[in-house]
Amino acid sequence: MLDVIIIGAGPAGAAAAVTACRKGLTVALIDKARFPRDKLCGGGITGRSRAYIHEIFGATLPPGMALESRRVRIMAGTVVLGDLADAPPLHLTMRVDFDGWLHGLAIAAGAQDFTGQRIARIDPALPAVTLEDGRHLTARVLIGADGVNSITAKALHGRAYDPDRIGFAMEAEVPHDAPPADPVVEIDMAAVAWGYGWSFPKRGSVTLGVGGVHGRNPKMQARLADYLALHGQAADDLRCKGAFLPFGDARQPPGRGPVLLAGDAAGLVDPLTGEGIAWAMKSGQLAGRAAAAAIAAGHPGQAFARYDAALAPVAAEMRHARRLRALVYHPLLRGRFLRSLARQPGVQRRFLALLAGERDYADMRWSSFARQILRVITGGRALPRG
Repeated sequence: MLDVIIIGAGPAGAAAAVTACRKGLTVALIDKARFPRDKLCGGGITGRSRAYIHEIFGATLPPGMALESRRVRIMAGTVVLGDLADAPPLHLTMRVDFDGWLHGLAIAAGAQDFTGQRIARIDPALPAVTLEDGRHLTARVLIGADGVNSITAKALHGRAYDPDRIGFAMEAEVPHDAPPADPVVEIDMAAVAWGYGWSFPKRGSVTLGVGGVHGRNPKMQARLADYLALHGQAADDLRCKGAFLPFGDARQPPGRGPVLLAGDAAGLVDPLTGEGIAWAMKSGQLAGRAAAAAIAAGHPGQAFARYDAALAPVAAEMRHARRLRALVYHPLLRGRFLRSLARQPGVQRRFLALLAGERDYADMRWSSFARQILRVITGGRALPRG
């Protein structure tokens, strides 16, 4: 019997594996894909993410993996709302490289590599996993870090997510010969409803994408085509891909007994900014710690209770962001918010501090920030309904 089975070898799974292995546990790291593998994502590595990379993995981004940008342009279509040349640094990378690197760190820490293996069945009661090749693995604790389509979440809750509540994103990679001398991150607040568009420069390409709440954007493919055209690109000339994102629909509860959900499987993506990598790594670390503590105490079934308590600050961040999103993206308030964003550099910088992971909602006293935004965009009038 293993101590821990981890399903999903992305940032959450890799963080859980490294944490558990360093506690002396035996760990199986399972993923249907072989690494390196690609994943739809803008590839923004925030200051929060870099801090967690150091804290959890004891590492820093390898030279050449990411392109650093300190300039952010906030747009509303063709209208420039703000252009900050001294924004908090954001590092842009390709997930195929980043995730492959983290997976390598997990294997180097001692995790048994079961990548490239599909799962035929999960028994959350034991817990146990049966692979498609017939092998049967049992463990004291199971951690589901297997993304938005989590089969672990389905085994616990019957389905992974509510498609109307979570997000959907589409993006395309536009290659270029050399990275720009002054890389500019662009955020388009008018590209979609209840979301935004992004232009993220990389060393060999630019990622152009749009994402927002799925239920509010029934024609996301058309929105991506419009956004690409705005940047002089034709959708028919590029490989466009789409995926659901747990954009503000945190899973409740994120586990049960000896089974824990981490990262996208737990819905831990910031509802306002779309930040997911940092919370994936942090939740993976907390899951690994909870598993180790429960096993050491001789009560693996108490792993979720420990994890749920440790995850409370992250869950609070998700709640704060969801409430603030209702103000920023509300259809009757959005135009006013964008106008106030253009007029007030202070609001721009606070928004970018959240986006770049330099500050948390708790750090910013989010409730007073929310009241400030509400006063600005409503002129002191009552909040519209709808």
